[in-house]
Amino acid sequence: MTKRAEAKYKIDRRMGQNIWGRPKSPVNRREYSPGQHGQRRKGKLSDFGTQLKAKQKLKGYYGNISEKQFRKYYAEAIRMKGDSGDNLIGLLERRLDAVVYRAKFVPTVFAARQFVNHGHIKVNGKRVNIASFLVKPGDVIEVKESSKQAVTVLEAINLAERDVPEFYEVDHSKLTAKLSRVPLRSEVPYPVQMEPNLVIEYYSR
Repeated sequence: MTKRAEAKYKIDRRMGQNIWGRPKSPVNRREYSPGQHGQRRKGKLSDFGTQLKAKQKLKGYYGNISEKQFRKYYAEAIRMKGDSGDNLIGLLERRLDAVVYRAKFVPTVFAARQFVNHGHIKVNGKRVNIASFLVKPGDVIEVKESSKQAVTVLEAINLAERDVPEFYEVDHSKLTAKLSRVPLRSEVPYPVQMEPNLVIEYYSR
């Protein structure tokens, strides 16, 4: 198992939840945290602890985004009109690696980041290798021609564990995807409950 896969599963264990809904998650077998003290009884979390956990869970879901970058999303979310929690989710869902993951071009969000970084994705006909690139509604995302037969891509398309959300238009025969609109929090198919408003509260302290 690679370091990245081990780290990914540690996030599940630390949260005590299968946050990506993956069948191989170790939480399916043992729900306690990793490490020698993982099985100790946990006390009730404080408000701060609850907010911190909500932040770690949301940040981890999108490939364990760096703290600096995640704080930038918060700052942008509170500047925008409307509900800050919905705005935060909308920004995260517009990340290019999130779009590639949602379109089922790759099996995991970690694989999506690597896939983008290695130059396998085009946006509106131009190669983009920045995973945090923000896609706009109407942008056309496609797997470049030489990467369309990659084993990772072919396996991901046939994954039964998740479906492509309704706010995307995806053509798996051409390996193209388009973000129809920025989704609301209630439309995003999280396997576990996400609480972006607690994340907003965490940073607003």
